[in-house]
Amino acid sequence: MIRPDPVNLRECLKAMPIPTDTGGPVFSEPWEAQVFAMAVHLSEAGYFTWEEWVSFFSEELANAASHTEPDDGANYYQHWLATLERLVTAKGLTDPATMHTRKHEWLYAYLNTPHGQPVELHRKLPK
Repeated sequence: MIRPDPVNLRECLKAMPIPTDTGGPVFSEPWEAQVFAMAVHLSEAGYFTWEEWVSFFSEELANAASHTEPDDGANYYQHWLATLERLVTAKGLTDPATMHTRKHEWLYAYLNTPHGQPVELHRKLPK
């Protein structure tokens, strides 16, 4: 496993165009903070270097630009999520079929949870 360099990671994060205010990063939705934290945590844990993250993220942004996606920042964390999915697959931490199944399990759980109740994953979809 790669030994993380926390100082280097912090410096790299400061250089990224992450939406911030005086208190730090700003997120529009809770999932944005979660995907951000997951990427940072996996890098700090040594699953990939921050340089690898930047390389994958740059490819994701270039791909979006080549499809004439507007560069207004509205999809910034969608790109983080797509990058994280590609990177954990490339590193063998999971596979596309498992991610697909898990997404559907969470969607089913979300759609079948009464308003105001916590969403719980039961991992069994009806047939």
